[in-house]
Amino acid sequence: MSELLLGWLFFVKKSQFSSFFPLKNPKEKKKKKRKMSSPSKRRDMDLMKLMMSDYKVEMINDGMQEFYVQFNGPNDSPYYGGVWKIKVDLPDAYPYKSPSIGFVNKIYHPNVDEMSGSVCLDVINQTWSPMFDLVNVFEVFLPQLLLYPNPSDPLNGEAAALMMHDRTAYEQKVKEYCEKYAKPEDIGAAAEEKSSDEELTEDEYAASDDEDIAGKPDP
Repeated sequence: MSELLLGWLFFVKKSQFSSFFPLKNPKEKKKKKRKMSSPSKRRDMDLMKLMMSDYKVEMINDGMQEFYVQFNGPNDSPYYGGVWKIKVDLPDAYPYKSPSIGFVNKIYHPNVDEMSGSVCLDVINQTWSPMFDLVNVFEVFLPQLLLYPNPSDPLNGEAAALMMHDRTAYEQKVKEYCEKYAKPEDIGAAAEEKSSDEELTEDEYAASDDEDIAGKPDP
């Protein structure tokens, strides 16, 4: 009887102790840590996979979130022979949030803004999934975009209208743009030109501010 009583008291004391000082499961801690670090690990892994897939990647800064990728126009399309520099921005939440991509040198396409290079692509903008990676973007999504433009949802209205009304003239203009803006030697020039345009805009903005200040009468 005394042994039974002692056992019961030990059980009660143990229960009270665990309620006041709950024991932490080390596996849970590891799981949380793994979950917290997974986006950055996945980002690094996807970038490495892209580099190993023979794509030319140029980092913009010391981080792993902004870089350029050299992209060739797909076979059996009027874009064949063209080479584009694509700017990629990976958000902190990648791969749970889609990358931002844009053409640096010009391309004539209904779903690409001619001035900014931004892309209208459902799989990037709306239906992105963490199952996709950067290799999918350059081996599947962008080639599909160039092979099968969607003129009903345009960012370049002129290209969309020309494609719908005169496919031959549209393809001829695509080839002209490839010849003029998308040769291998144009890639570096496009990036420098874009950078100088941005600097010029900032200088013009600063100059206009100075003029405003100079034009104001003294109180």
